[in-house]
Amino acid sequence: MSQASLFGDQSTSSESFESFSLPQAELRYYEHYFSPNEADQLYRTLYDEVHWQQHRIRIAGIERPQPRLSAWYGDPKAHYSYSSLRLDPNPWTTTLLVLKQRLEASCNANFNSVLLNLYRDQQDSMGWHADDEKELGPLPVIASVSFGASRDFLIKHKVEPQLKRKIALAHGSLLVMGGDMQSHWLHAIAKQKEQLGPRLNLTFRQIYPSN
Repeated sequence: MSQASLFGDQSTSSESFESFSLPQAELRYYEHYFSPNEADQLYRTLYDEVHWQQHRIRIAGIERPQPRLSAWYGDPKAHYSYSSLRLDPNPWTTTLLVLKQRLEASCNANFNSVLLNLYRDQQDSMGWHADDEKELGPLPVIASVSFGASRDFLIKHKVEPQLKRKIALAHGSLLVMGGDMQSHWLHAIAKQKEQLGPRLNLTFRQIYPSN
């Protein structure tokens, strides 16, 4: 199956990007990485075909449900652990595999897994964290694509929290995090006051197996 038949019309997609000047980090934002038709098609396909779950995680000794739905797909040995949660990969779907290959070409990086999050409305969120688990390696490149409602992506420096930015991640956008960003910066998706519809976010990454 061709990429065009999966994603629809790509004629208005764009690989032009904004580069953010942040100390100890590399951050690029492609607002129109996917055309509107591509983004709409991918939103519908991923919403329907992904095996969404609400996981429970342990924070400060207390187990609670995550305030969002999620799923983990990837190569057979691409296991991922965080907050006492171990994720075993679902096998790649055709849609995710073609997406992976397109992003690898754009980012000049290899990915063997993807974490998908479904924010059902404005009350779903992601707390402050860094993707700094050892299985991601020392300088991970993470490609984050968003579909659906726009949400604010918040970042702040670990040592100098007055250094902070907010980026509204648009429908069909790509955000690429690289360099030493995960060692020095935190990021989050906060709850918002205004009524919002669902948002899908996919973060493609490379997992290095421990054995």
